[in-house]
Amino acid sequence: MGGFHGVVGTQDIGKIHHVTEKLVAFEYVEPNAPEKPHSLIFVGGLGDGLTTVPFLKDIAAALEPTQWSLFSFILSSSYESWGFGRLGQDAEDIAQCVEYISEYKKALSQASQTARARKVVIMGHSTGSQDVLHYLYSPNPTPIDPVFDNGLRHILRPAVDGAILQAPVSDREGILDAITDENGKFRDAEVHGAYLQLIEMAKTCTFSDGNKHDVLLPLALTSKLGYSPVPITARRFLSLVAPDAPENPGEDDLFSSDLSDKRLDETFGMILARDLLKHKLLVLYSGNDQHVPKSVDKGKLLQRWRAATDKSIRKIWDDEHSGVVPGASHNVGGEDEGEARADLAARVKAYLEDVRSST
Repeated sequence: MGGFHGVVGTQDIGKIHHVTEKLVAFEYVEPNAPEKPHSLIFVGGLGDGLTTVPFLKDIAAALEPTQWSLFSFILSSSYESWGFGRLGQDAEDIAQCVEYISEYKKALSQASQTARARKVVIMGHSTGSQDVLHYLYSPNPTPIDPVFDNGLRHILRPAVDGAILQAPVSDREGILDAITDENGKFRDAEVHGAYLQLIEMAKTCTFSDGNKHDVLLPLALTSKLGYSPVPITARRFLSLVAPDAPENPGEDDLFSSDLSDKRLDETFGMILARDLLKHKLLVLYSGNDQHVPKSVDKGKLLQRWRAATDKSIRKIWDDEHSGVVPGASHNVGGEDEGEARADLAARVKAYLEDVRSST
């Protein structure tokens, strides 16, 4: 249940928790700090790990005088393992973390002989937002995939008190924006060729009859599309690039601006039906996100997500704190983004206090 105190970065003092033998979470907490009953679990994006997201320090500082503690959770797909990852596996990992932290805080409360309510909120950054949305909308437990499951436990995911999507961008639109011009034409013939070759190869590997194993794609090709030189499976590539979208989007294709209302009803629109979110959904879109095409109307996109989320009688979109964060880049890490980080941290803090005071 416990862990050890240590220093991860220059100013990152906290406690490492072994959620399982292989999954860990870093709690931003000073040694001998008073008990905090409530927990915010942060999940990073592709390639993220401990201390890789700059604004976490700002959130930790904002939460210091509150009853909330911040945990940075390391998924099995963190760092350079994202190319092997799947949203279903990430959701399983998060479920185990929610269970662990709930039990950990319960034990602290019993040890101090206090009977405090304990609330848990999950927050995703970038692809971590896809994980959080997948956690909230997909069937519970995750349906069994007879070919690609690779040992998922298929546990029942526990309900959470709140959920935050930060920088929820489209991988499909981001990669196409990086390799095509304003008219949608590929800037480089070699890149275009690599893109088409990868799609054909990935589809052949994934959907061929009798194939019971995923296949790694050539680094020489994936790197031409701008991906970091890490192994990527055919299935994850198709999920991120989603070549048949918007008609047939991939599992990861949750936030593209051209998705149909039907698709949004199947994702955002299913949150209430799954009953895994007790309070409201907070969505924070970066105003200057470099991975979002300039053609995307961020405000209009948020309105569509809100409409899909709130189609039922009970309204669960957080109107008060959700929105576009002015001046914020994707990870809000620029030296000149202090005001944007302060805005982000203030919105998260205010939202968490609303969760804390809710019944």
